[in-house]
Amino acid sequence: MNTAYSSSPPERLIELSDIYKIYGEGLESEVRALDGVSLTIDRGEFTAIIGSSGSGKSTMMNILGCLDLPTYGEYYLHDELVSSLSDQELSNIRNREIGFIFQGFNLIPALTALENVELPLIYSGAGRRARKDAKDLYGADAKLMTSRQELAYAALEKVGIDHRANHKPSEMSGGQQQRVAIARAIVTNPPLILADEPTGNLDSHTTEDVMRILRDLHAAGSTVVLITHDRDIAASADRAIRLLDGRIVYDSKRDGDDGSNGDPLGSMGKPRSGSTGDLLGSMGGASA
Repeated sequence: MNTAYSSSPPERLIELSDIYKIYGEGLESEVRALDGVSLTIDRGEFTAIIGSSGSGKSTMMNILGCLDLPTYGEYYLHDELVSSLSDQELSNIRNREIGFIFQGFNLIPALTALENVELPLIYSGAGRRARKDAKDLYGADAKLMTSRQELAYAALEKVGIDHRANHKPSEMSGGQQQRVAIARAIVTNPPLILADEPTGNLDSHTTEDVMRILRDLHAAGSTVVLITHDRDIAASADRAIRLLDGRIVYDSKRDGDDGSNGDPLGSMGKPRSGSTGDLLGSMGGASA
């Protein structure tokens, strides 16, 4: 999302300030999974965080998703300081603010697609807000929905998997399961969609289908943060951030993408053109 010419300043959704995540602090074996990371992401951005194994991207995902707390530093989500909240408060934040999409889908095998998508609504008590959520997510002309089932079905419909609503995960392909997982992520209309290697278990055709859905969600106004090791997947985003040894070594929004800053991607190679895809092009097949 290009905000350079907006008539009003962008709304900041995420702000990380000097974030450290240290395991075994003070010991000889101390590991700094995140080492002084500062980052802001505005509402409506589509950002890819890319790095190889051990870069810190999984730790970053856990911090951004309120699944873990930093050792030091401050994390603001939607202007709320979340880096010092209790477990219950973090759970409330996750239910209210974040839609998760995981590589392994994380669907409950005994539940149907519809029942899996209903779960966030149950956890957040969204039945009382069903009418407002439906109108916000599906437009002013959408019919007023008054039940969790109707909201869940509409989310399945939005990602093109409503015809499998009554099927269990074992009765669906990987791509179908990931569509259900995306429906589950968006059903409460959260401000942030956090996708952790969402195409890691999918073939190339299904991968493109899933990325098209994420691009469509972004185009409709969602803020998407994508964690990946795959340069081609990262190229779908408007902004690319590279992590190495727990530090941000390149941010296309900060550093630009015309190659004028020397070799911002380090061993990934020098940018060949102005596109995010080319900036990440020489990374090769880094491991997850």
